[in-house]
Amino acid sequence: MNPFIEPDELQAILAIKPDAKFNIADNRNLGGTKTIEWHDKNPTNITQKQIDDKLKELQNNYKKLEYARNRANSYPTIEEQLDTIYHKGIDEWKKTIKTVKDKYPKESK
Repeated sequence: MNPFIEPDELQAILAIKPDAKFNIADNRNLGGTKTIEWHDKNPTNITQKQIDDKLKELQNNYKKLEYARNRANSYPTIEEQLDTIYHKGIDEWKKTIKTVKDKYPKESK
């Protein structure tokens, strides 16, 4: 799972059946309905409940990776990190990285 992409129904369906052929038309924001059109006739009979359950699971996993998104946005660029290593050494680079890791700790399991 990519920690930078918030999961949606499409990803939930593909997590259930990676080779599913479908499209989703969601017009609820316009007062319409949401429909899933199965181009492969939904051979494994994926239900809306299965999709909702998988989506909830993916969303929970996404939330658990918030620290990773925060870290990625806070680390210096690779160029800046290499420059720090070259000019100030590994120990200074480690301090910079540790500051970010301490600010956004990984959840313990």
